[in-house]
Amino acid sequence: MKLWGGRFIKETNQLVHEFNQSISFDQRFYKQDIEGSIAHVTMLAKQGIITDEDRDTIIEGLKSIKDDITNGKLLIDDQHEDIHSFVEAHLINRIGDSGKKLHTGRSRNDQVALDIKLYTRDEIDTIDGLIKNLQIELYKIMQENIDTFMPGFTHLQKAQPLTLAHHLGAYFEMLKRDRSRLMDIKKRMNLSPLGSGALAGTTYPLDRSYSAQLLGFDGPTLNSMDSVSDRDYLIELLSALSTIMMHLSRFSEEIIIWNSNEYNFIELDDAYSTGSSIMPQKKNPDIAELVRGKTGRVYGSLISLLTTMKGLPLAYNKDMQEDKELTFDAIDTVKNCLILFTGMIATTRFNKINMEESAKKGFTNATDAADYLVNKGIPFRDAHSIIGQLVLYCIDQNKSIEELSLEEFKQISPIFDIDIYDAISLNTCVQKRNTIGAPGKEAMAEVLEIYEKYLKEV
Repeated sequence: MKLWGGRFIKETNQLVHEFNQSISFDQRFYKQDIEGSIAHVTMLAKQGIITDEDRDTIIEGLKSIKDDITNGKLLIDDQHEDIHSFVEAHLINRIGDSGKKLHTGRSRNDQVALDIKLYTRDEIDTIDGLIKNLQIELYKIMQENIDTFMPGFTHLQKAQPLTLAHHLGAYFEMLKRDRSRLMDIKKRMNLSPLGSGALAGTTYPLDRSYSAQLLGFDGPTLNSMDSVSDRDYLIELLSALSTIMMHLSRFSEEIIIWNSNEYNFIELDDAYSTGSSIMPQKKNPDIAELVRGKTGRVYGSLISLLTTMKGLPLAYNKDMQEDKELTFDAIDTVKNCLILFTGMIATTRFNKINMEESAKKGFTNATDAADYLVNKGIPFRDAHSIIGQLVLYCIDQNKSIEELSLEEFKQISPIFDIDIYDAISLNTCVQKRNTIGAPGKEAMAEVLEIYEKYLKEV
């Protein structure tokens, strides 16, 4: 069944049909299509455009179709052009002429715009929940590792000591922003295009505000041309999904580095690792590597849709059919990556001793040693130079700063005294940094309280 065949006298070329059809992918929002149709006919009856009897018959038929598809009794085939024509054809087949009134006062243009909005809104909630699950796992690890020392890095060089809790908190913050972006998109897109028609509305006395209310929208869209040609919310979603993947990819890169023999900060669970077909000793971080790799795939969806939309005049154009496969693939990719990454991080074992030893051997307390001299009255620039000499001496002697004897300290500067050892201990270096957002125990405890409240409320 086609929804447009009246003025045609020849059948569509089969290749054209296959090239033109969208049912192979838009079938995934059959529930949203039926949900929108139920709201539409409910509104039509309220406005006296169809009878209450027709409304009830149509709704009963639509619900039976949805149930049969969900239960596998009704298979969606490729004989129909799209999910809209599939549902309408089966509705007419089941209830007769009443089903032909379903499409009164609407076009496929506003229908598909509605379906993809409903679908996107649902998927935003799902993705938000998956991100929250990851945040919960990070929160648990942070609670358990507020005293786990490790090196912090800049330029992939050891910089200053901090804690594992503090390091993971950076990703918690990224995920907070990701969730906030998703909610911004959901709020901005939550206007109903239903009733906009093909591009210029309709002569039927529709109550668009009522149908919008039935579908949980904040109201109707205010320009029918924009309503059917707007895909900004999908571009925004793909941008947000790309940012989520960027964050997961950064995290994955660190997991990969930490998992290496040179670092040995973590051990991945067997369930989230693979081996080598030739090297029996290997335990590969494949999940992290695939997450990192699939990031480019999501980026590609964003660039593809931006490119598709950049030259389209108002209003609807068939090019817009390309939005769905790109969006579906990006959504599926992000959801799968979030689920697997969460499972991987939740089962990861952290080698706390190795982390602490790495912090000690990387001169991460050099800044604190300079601050020690400043507190003794040495100008910072001079203190910086003295500690630079101290580090050179340590490298030459293959020692860490804290392994030096007091005599060796005094060879570099007579200002050093026995209290230098306390000043440069990892515990001191970390715990005295207690401004909000810093890795000190008091600051981290305050942040964890904020995170606990956040996870309960959002």
